[in-house]
Amino acid sequence: MKRPEGRVYLVLAAWLLSPGFAGSNPTGEQEAEVLTVATWGGAYEESQRRAYFEPFTAATGIAIRTVPYDGGVKDLENHLAAGDVQWDVIDMIQSDASVACDRGLLEPIDPGIIAPAPDGTPPQEDFMEGAIQPCFITQIVFSTVIAYNDRAFPGEKPDSVEDFFDLKAFPGKRALRRSPVGLFEWALLSLSVPREQLYDLLSTHRGLELASRRLDSIRDSILWWRSGEEPAELLASGQATMATGYNGRFFHARVMEGLPISVIWDGQLIGFNSWAIPRGTGQAEQARAFIGFATQTERMAAQANLISYGPTRKSAQKRIGLHTDMGVSMQPHMPTAPAHMDNAIFRDHHWYSKTLELREQWFQNWLDQ
Repeated sequence: MKRPEGRVYLVLAAWLLSPGFAGSNPTGEQEAEVLTVATWGGAYEESQRRAYFEPFTAATGIAIRTVPYDGGVKDLENHLAAGDVQWDVIDMIQSDASVACDRGLLEPIDPGIIAPAPDGTPPQEDFMEGAIQPCFITQIVFSTVIAYNDRAFPGEKPDSVEDFFDLKAFPGKRALRRSPVGLFEWALLSLSVPREQLYDLLSTHRGLELASRRLDSIRDSILWWRSGEEPAELLASGQATMATGYNGRFFHARVMEGLPISVIWDGQLIGFNSWAIPRGTGQAEQARAFIGFATQTERMAAQANLISYGPTRKSAQKRIGLHTDMGVSMQPHMPTAPAHMDNAIFRDHHWYSKTLELREQWFQNWLDQ
């Protein structure tokens, strides 16, 4: 028999909010519970704290502790292999979550934990297509973009992916994430490969060779970064004149901190982040309750009004307005703003999930050359 929409969500909410709720303590005495969330730090984590963590704690009494996570499946595999699962919720890039799900690293998530939209629209109709999966729920749209230090180029300003690779016209160090993500697409796009053909070409040896040679042209000017806050710091300090990074981090640096950083939207790489639950956590029920809470329309809109990442719920998108603190209109800073979509690249979720080992091996071989 089909479960009524939202029934599991309501049951969990009632259980967590009941006056006698005492978690897993069999004595019935109240204990302070803590849910551990593996996430990305910096301005992004701060937006999560205000939009999700603190309101969840206020509603349930369950405190949220965060641990650093910089993406990928390997860190999750290593954590689970240690045998003492401490992470209860993990915020994963969608393609990584897909791989982790296929490898049995994640707990199942019943879609019934997700609340309908305020007007009653079922989650399956309110979320973007493909967001609700058997063991992850995709909640935000972000993009990896190129940005530059305004003061490094007092005359002509860079405005394209090609300019990132042009060390003569726009000299200086380039900061890139030390990971095989985005490098391929930008390298080929800078060679005028049509964006619609990128992933077909990257599925061939010729495509990888072309990308390698293009990256060779800037190899000596690369500074590698690992954590999300580093690109803005490298630009602000003058160590790099151009950097790749997450659009929301650059928004925070410019709007909140007043740093002279501008974004190049050409070739932005659109991606998605998902909530997931590591296999073996002792707090799977509480983790599901958190994800049900964090995927409410009001909560997702609250985050979008703190940092320029778009919610995957249509009902939340309609509630994007001014920045909660600064009063800046958020819509023009979203990766999905119409003006930014002309040459955007949608990260091919299936290509990324199917080429994990190939990309890592290729990247390591290139680094070792």
